[in-house]
Amino acid sequence: MRKSLHIKLVLIMVLLIVSLMVVVGAFLMNSVTGYYIDEFYSQIIGAFSQDNDFIRDLRTATEEKEDGAAMVELLDAYAGILGVDRRNRNFYVLDGTTGRCLGGSAPEPEGGVAVTPNISSALLGQPGVDSSVTADYMDAAIPITRGGQPYIVYILDNRETARSLNGEMFSLIMEALVLGLIISVLLSFLLSKTMVTPLQRLSDGIEEVARGDFSRKLEVTSGDEIGQLTESFNAMAQQLESTIAAVENERNKLDTLFLHMADGVVAFDREQRMIHVNPAAARLLGRTFTQEDRYEELFGDLFTFQQAEAADGHLAGSRTVDGRYLELLLAPFARANQGGVLVLIHDVTEQREAEQMRKDFVANVSHELRTPLTNIRSYAETLDDGVGDLPPEMERKFLGVILNESDRMAHILQDLLTLSRFDSGRSELRLTWFPFAKAVDDTYQAILMDAQNHSHTVELAMPDFLPQVRADRERVMQVMMNIVSNAIKYTPDGGHIVISAGLAKDRVWMEVDDNGIGIPQEDRDRIFERFYRVDKARSRQSGGTGLGLSIAQEIMLRHEGSLYLVDKDEPGLTICMELPIQGPREVPAHVE
Repeated sequence: MRKSLHIKLVLIMVLLIVSLMVVVGAFLMNSVTGYYIDEFYSQIIGAFSQDNDFIRDLRTATEEKEDGAAMVELLDAYAGILGVDRRNRNFYVLDGTTGRCLGGSAPEPEGGVAVTPNISSALLGQPGVDSSVTADYMDAAIPITRGGQPYIVYILDNRETARSLNGEMFSLIMEALVLGLIISVLLSFLLSKTMVTPLQRLSDGIEEVARGDFSRKLEVTSGDEIGQLTESFNAMAQQLESTIAAVENERNKLDTLFLHMADGVVAFDREQRMIHVNPAAARLLGRTFTQEDRYEELFGDLFTFQQAEAADGHLAGSRTVDGRYLELLLAPFARANQGGVLVLIHDVTEQREAEQMRKDFVANVSHELRTPLTNIRSYAETLDDGVGDLPPEMERKFLGVILNESDRMAHILQDLLTLSRFDSGRSELRLTWFPFAKAVDDTYQAILMDAQNHSHTVELAMPDFLPQVRADRERVMQVMMNIVSNAIKYTPDGGHIVISAGLAKDRVWMEVDDNGIGIPQEDRDRIFERFYRVDKARSRQSGGTGLGLSIAQEIMLRHEGSLYLVDKDEPGLTICMELPIQGPREVPAHVE
């Protein structure tokens, strides 16, 4: 850029000077020539238009017969008036009738005096004082009558003086041109440096901006258009830096969202080549993606690429991968001359399972409530039909069944209400400090009589000291009673039950071990599910609802404790509950 602009400016200045000197030189040379011609004719016309001695002598004859010699002598005497120098300008006396040369200040030219337009005018009796700028001579022909004889005074100038002046003028112009060229070259270099230097800084700044460096701020060295351009460039670079930073920030956010979003995203161009994929898509589809993957290989079994690209809105499909349910949404996208298909992969396994659990929950609740209602209605109808006919013992038996089934329904509804409160977050813990050992002992005393009715042997094992715990005592007692009652219910009569408690770091625990029917290995992971029972027939005989352990698990989770099964080799079941001594870290809504 620097060299080309320098050369252009130098050439412009040189051409400007040359053009100017050519125009000025031509104007001056034409002016000199024109001035010389005008001066010639002004001098001739002035000499012959005045009534002076020269004209009177020229027209007065001295002899009876004139042959022109007297006029030659007279004109020779007055040569200064006519500017005749006998080198470049001469005069001739011509016969006014034939135009023949009679004499002059110089010998007659070879071939005689040429008849010019001015001589022709003089032969007709009119002064000939016209000349052309392009002619190489100047002449004037003045008709004179002397002694009754017509003559023509012809003055001829070869323009040598004008050519000499023009030659000197041309030399001066050439010298001025050379000097002007030298000055113009120097000035052009100085001017180009003044103009090109800030432009070069601008060029360097633009190159740095093109490389992504916006930190450089150009110095404004002048208040002219280049200075304004520099200020505009600095403002543009700053605005561009802010804009690119904002775009980069948005792109980083989109990249972060794209990389860490739970849903999978796979994008294909119009050639069905994969152009984008996030880690979630690879995880959900259980495969590794490469740039060689094509749409038809991955999703061609759902919809063809043409169907997906021509879809108005989106197309929905589903797929099962490794036991997980995936919902796939395919939609076309377009951007300028580019486009393709975007595939969104959403894992709906939890929704499907939750929906199935909801259906199972509704079915279990309906079934659990239908059984006691059916029994109540059956015994009530029997009592109604046999009023007065049934023995009192049978009536009391039927009424006892109705009361038991009513209690069973009340327990089911109470358990459902408790779970509903846990699910909605409305169940508040009333935290207090109480002796954990006392709670274990109270539980042991409460179930002792029921255990003796089943001929069970119940053993209590605790250390001498257990600390106080911060918890909801009523809820904790509910959990303890639940797991001990289950041990009594599901242990055949004459069984052995051990209740133990202890301290482990910052937690207390209670463990209930029995030698009952136990739980099969394949069912152990589901015993905390709602309404789940291993032996449904026996559970109903014992009055179980299938919600006790679910409620106990929810209570422990709210206390940030745990409830779990302990592996054992002997028959039976061992279940353990643990509580943090300091209570839950998150303060519940209600604290006493």
